[in-house]
Amino acid sequence: MTTARTAPRDGDAPPEGALDAAQHALRAEHAAVYGYGVVGGRIGEDRRKEAREGHDAHRARRDTLHRTVRDLGGEPEASAAAYALPFPVPDAAAAARLAAELEERVAAVYADLVRASEGGLRRDAAGALREAAVRAVRWRGGSVAFPGLAERSAPAGPTDEPGDGPASAGPSEL
Repeated sequence: MTTARTAPRDGDAPPEGALDAAQHALRAEHAAVYGYGVVGGRIGEDRRKEAREGHDAHRARRDTLHRTVRDLGGEPEASAAAYALPFPVPDAAAAARLAAELEERVAAVYADLVRASEGGLRRDAAGALREAAVRAVRWRGGSVAFPGLAERSAPAGPTDEPGDGPASAGPSEL
């Protein structure tokens, strides 16, 4: 993880939308930390180390984003007490699917942060997107064409315009 300066210099305004995108990324990291708690409780021994590493990575990113939101002039949002899981997680196979889903959703919000930022914050967001995409591939066993960009990974329908597509996953849900 880099330690690049992510806040604007004194007198410089952050890029429009950077604070909102950073706040969304913070919410997604809160949800990922919670979700990895579920993953860790259900994953098999053979992947427990991988789950612990993912959990630790998201905790570190969450803490960095907390500082970044403050540096951008915002008040970091606190974690929710619990998050709705996208599906039941009764066993190790479901836990691995949940981990992949968490990583894909985190990658999506970091893609938004890359678009909304510049400089050190953009570099950090791009690194976080890359890390989440790599973890998603490891958990899922396959990749997508454009990690974090759901609207680019599916072909456009007959009435869809390029770039029209679902926004990134809602941060209040896993």
